[in-house]
Amino acid sequence: MTIVRSLLLFALAAVAEIGGAWLVWQGVREQRGLLWIGAGVVALGAYGFVAAFQPDPNFGRVLAAYGGVFIAGSLLWGVLADGFRPDRWDLIGAGVCLAGVALIMYAPRG
Repeated sequence: MTIVRSLLLFALAAVAEIGGAWLVWQGVREQRGLLWIGAGVVALGAYGFVAAFQPDPNFGRVLAAYGGVFIAGSLLWGVLADGFRPDRWDLIGAGVCLAGVALIMYAPRG
């Protein structure tokens, strides 16, 4: 159950951070206005709290592993929100990153 909780928190963090950054991007680069930017700032702030709920007590480990989730999530966000088509190298790279997440967070220790 701890791994499931951790994975759900990583997914929530990715939605908040990537979504927040995308909203700011839309507000600034696509000139959608201050409401988009403000919503992005709120989402980015929410992301900052999510890591605190990870079951692992090591900040460095949690944030290092989250980096892999962020990479894969960013590619997925691009596909869903912007019609981005990742190539095989994008997909291989994301897979390597997710393997790193699994090693960093869930490898047996002892």
